Amino acid sequence: MLKKNFKLILDFEKPIIELEKKITEMEEYARDSGLDLSDDIERLTRKAQLLQKEVYSKLSPWQRVQLARHPDRPYTLDYIKNMMTDFLELHGDRYFSDDPAIVAGLAMLDDQRIAVIGHQKGRDVKENLFRNFGMAHPEGYRKAQRIMHLAAKFHIPIISFLDTPGAYPGIGAEERGQAEAIAKNLLVMSSLPVPIIIAIIGEGASGGALGIGVGDTILMMENCWYSVISPEGCAAILWRDNAKAPQAAEVMKLTAPDLLELKIIDKIIREPHGGAHWDHQEAAKILKKHLLEEIQRLKKMEPQELVRKRIEKFSKMGYWTESPEMEIKTKSKKG
Repeated sequence: MLKKNFKLILDFEKPIIELEKKITEMEEYARDSGLDLSDDIERLTRKAQLLQKEVYSKLSPWQRVQLARHPDRPYTLDYIKNMMTDFLELHGDRYFSDDPAIVAGLAMLDDQRIAVIGHQKGRDVKENLFRNFGMAHPEGYRKAQRIMHLAAKFHIPIISFLDTPGAYPGIGAEERGQAEAIAKNLLVMSSLPVPIIIAIIGEGASGGALGIGVGDTILMMENCWYSVISPEGCAAILWRDNAKAPQAAEVMKLTAPDLLELKIIDKIIREPHGGAHWDHQEAAKILKKHLLEEIQRLKKMEPQELVRKRIEKFSKMGYWTESPEMEIKTKSKKG
């Protein structure tokens, strides 16, 4: 059965939701009247499933950005709840305060002890204000770093969930060293002698995501985006018009297939039909399988090899060479 009662219905989801409403109405009528409408209900259900499959198989980059921001999409705590046990959340950075925009702690993934960190958004206005819409302060990144050091001390893998519109750009955050906190995390994560698995579960914007995003394997849910800037920010810079965000999304190469081709990510994780917001438990089940596989693969590697390959992996990103034709043209101009 498809999920109902979304907080937000996107334009391309409306035909599916309308069919869902008809199915619900028929079920209620059949229950109240005693009529057997099972054949009609089954026919409409199949139609809804086929329509859902068709719609979500042809999404544009901008539509995937919209799905990544869907308020019903599972967040870090949802994945922890649906795939882990014995989660012990740890608070504070031991310098300034705790940052609710990043959750961190220790947990069990089946029989595997892990450290888990991730951005956390809110479900309503009050919770979003508390979580600062998933935009971390410096103390959030320092809290994450504290848990990373614990993981290294006890030789347990780290799982990091990315889902943020960016690091918080406020004056207070800058005064407390936002850039330094992110830079320090990049340094620390590049050299930790334990497996680090990154899972992009929603938005992956700029240094806000990269601040807890350096790892041995980068997994990306299929309806997410990951880039140095948001489509709106790119549109504002290039065209001075936020309304051109859909156009910017088309050229930014920020979707999972684009990033896999560019070798920024390592694997695309399929979502339940219609996206992760339709079925949190199934999305967690699918992701959990891949996380366990990666943990088992990475645990077989020596710590020195892990670190070497991790540094090598990120060093290759953005690597470029000049073609022989360009070299000839350059030399001729100098001559």
